[in-house]
Amino acid sequence: MFMLRNVTKYLFGDTSKESIVEIPQGQLYLVRPLSPKGYSELIFKDAAATIRRTGQEYQYQLVVQRAYEEGEEELLAEEDGEDGAAAALTTDKDEKTFLLDQGLHLRSEIRDGGEAVFAWRDLSGDPGDLYEFVCDRSVQAGEVGTFEMVAIKCQYERKFRRPQEAATEKDLQQFNFTDQTIPSASAITTKAIDSPPPKPAAVEDSLARQTKKDMTSNTSKKRSSDKEVAPTAAPPPASVPTATEILAQERAELHLFDFPSGSFMLQDPSVTATVSETGKWQYWLQITGQDKEWLGQPVIADINPVFNFEYLSFIFNHYSDDGSAYSWLLRFKDQETEERFQEGLMQALWEQLNEIKWTKTTDDDRQYVLDAFQDLTMEDAENLEKEDEEEDDVGEAEDNQRTEEYDSDESADDVVTKPEDGDINSQLAVGYRHDRSFVVRGSKIGVFKHTPNNNLEFSTNISKVETPGGKLFSPKKVMLHAEDTDMIIQNADNPHSLYRMDLEYGKVVDEWKVHDDIQVKNFAPEKKFAQMTGEQTFLGMSHNALYRVDPRLSGNKMVDSDLKQYTSKNAFSTAATTEKGYIAVASDKGDIRMFDKLGLRAKSALPALGDPITGLDVSADGRWVLATCRTYILLIDALQKDGKNEGKLGFEKGFAKDSKPQPRRLTLSPSHVAQFQYETKTPLSFTPARFNAGVDDKETSIISATGPFIVTWNMKKVLAGRKDPYTIKRYEEEVKADDFKYGSDKNVIVALPNEVNMVAKQSFKKPTRESIASTPTGRRVMRRSDVVNSPY
Repeated sequence: MFMLRNVTKYLFGDTSKESIVEIPQGQLYLVRPLSPKGYSELIFKDAAATIRRTGQEYQYQLVVQRAYEEGEEELLAEEDGEDGAAAALTTDKDEKTFLLDQGLHLRSEIRDGGEAVFAWRDLSGDPGDLYEFVCDRSVQAGEVGTFEMVAIKCQYERKFRRPQEAATEKDLQQFNFTDQTIPSASAITTKAIDSPPPKPAAVEDSLARQTKKDMTSNTSKKRSSDKEVAPTAAPPPASVPTATEILAQERAELHLFDFPSGSFMLQDPSVTATVSETGKWQYWLQITGQDKEWLGQPVIADINPVFNFEYLSFIFNHYSDDGSAYSWLLRFKDQETEERFQEGLMQALWEQLNEIKWTKTTDDDRQYVLDAFQDLTMEDAENLEKEDEEEDDVGEAEDNQRTEEYDSDESADDVVTKPEDGDINSQLAVGYRHDRSFVVRGSKIGVFKHTPNNNLEFSTNISKVETPGGKLFSPKKVMLHAEDTDMIIQNADNPHSLYRMDLEYGKVVDEWKVHDDIQVKNFAPEKKFAQMTGEQTFLGMSHNALYRVDPRLSGNKMVDSDLKQYTSKNAFSTAATTEKGYIAVASDKGDIRMFDKLGLRAKSALPALGDPITGLDVSADGRWVLATCRTYILLIDALQKDGKNEGKLGFEKGFAKDSKPQPRRLTLSPSHVAQFQYETKTPLSFTPARFNAGVDDKETSIISATGPFIVTWNMKKVLAGRKDPYTIKRYEEEVKADDFKYGSDKNVIVALPNEVNMVAKQSFKKPTRESIASTPTGRRVMRRSDVVNSPY
């Protein structure tokens, strides 16, 4: 019980979140045991149950909301119109809300089929009517116990009008209704077990037993069908360096992710986890058992740390000398222990990345860093084994979308599977004004037309990218410009200039000298959709300066009055703009500045987590900022929720000192990272993440890639804190560039080293052992004429 009381203390304490706790997946039934209307009615086939705060003190709601499958809401919008879809989302048919009151008689039980069921009275129905929420089998006992305990404490606060921290065990017992039976909701639901369900006071023991069961039974079942595949063995530990200072040292359980079974296996019930400083800006994590050293490794960004206070766990990746990746889990005895360990580990990681002492930062900046690494939920390993049949069907249909025409009747002598020009595809630019995509390949640029049936069709090949003086070069970066009629091109050998290619003629026609002394490190459009207009100006940056470029100026093209130059080494890396022209600028240090216009000081500055930011995108309205680092992506809400600047964006008014936004850290779960690297033998490295884009479209999806995997995140699931916010698609080769087709999040354009595809997002699958390990079969071949005309 002590553990659950600490968990609920943590959940109740974060008043910035409307939602306190959630069961992410289940079915809602209305059961009428005594009614002639019918015994059982399925209300929501797929739903999430949430306990939320209300605008009144001591008042809480139990909310059951229908969950939409990928693309289902958009289909509703197509059938009923956008207004109809929006209205449907807010009506009672998609959400049931109940005031958490003692009169509900809320209780739960675990049935012999393994699923948990919550039941409560239908106060507006006939006598005996009940609502039943049947949890998905992937929901763990710990989640059920936490949800029920939060509900009990909410009822306590409503009845006694005082904080739940004052409640005693005796006080809470009056809200325990587990002695009341729960009838079966439907024929497919297994009948209730004969023995009484555990009382809230015994939930902690139940959680411990269930957790142990979850981590062992799953493996034994699978091994019998997998011809006794040996479980993943821990690699030999590295030698331990001498510590100069101990930053954290705590006791915990140690679990190792087992690749064959897809679950975490207990290795040692009691280990000591130590974080120490071993040299100048060098830190070490050591895990020691009573009779052996389990593992040790440097504290670096690649450990991909994830803290989960609901399960009192810390998951991280460990790399052996041969490059193999392993996923480990530490489970602590209580929240205070985990908080102490988190503080020490994050101090080590932050100091290693920034080479600045943790104590020299402000309390608010430290909290910003800590928040970024604790807003994820531990994946349930068993749930990763399941895939929806609908996804499999869609995946098979995707093969109809292709880059070129393929001919199965050609002889083997007449086909080639890879162009032999020595170059590979490296960059992708998607047209906004016209349905074209441009792929950079060495000193060539391929042009592809988007067809009405969402395929790509080769259009033409710009065979030589040359300076006006005739010198061949490979573009470092490209950007479409002036209604997609021009392309701005960067040449790595000439950092003070940019080039304009006229796409109608397919040749570089202008060299724009920006400045004699200030270099061009990167550039961005004047506004998010400027490439759809005749706008001539655009933004440029060096490592410590921001400026506007106007090609119409004589001589150097920099607009001196719009120059903002810093004396410090800011190491600017990338920038992005909103539809209104607000500017976000990121750096190799990992910080982000937000401007309302050029030439002035930044309105807001967000602290660095320490990792270089390699890509930046902003939603059209400026609400969301998306920053890509090598092993994770940050999603930042720029809208201020309280204080004198409530309702303003960070671009318009600075965030208060004590109210910086909490970043959402998007990444793959550590177990998925370990499986990715187990399959590919390459480290995680995300391509610049992007929102889907369209003048009248809201951002609903995020896309990035790492190695041969494309990953898309569903914005709704991310913002709701769902466990399964991303889907994946694997290719045979490394994904070089990717982006959504303009005006839609349904289709993705992908550049592989020697191929360009447009694929339906519905062909992406949930990350499971099968979808991660499997590669496309039956490699398609291109006609020789196609390869000659289009080596892409």
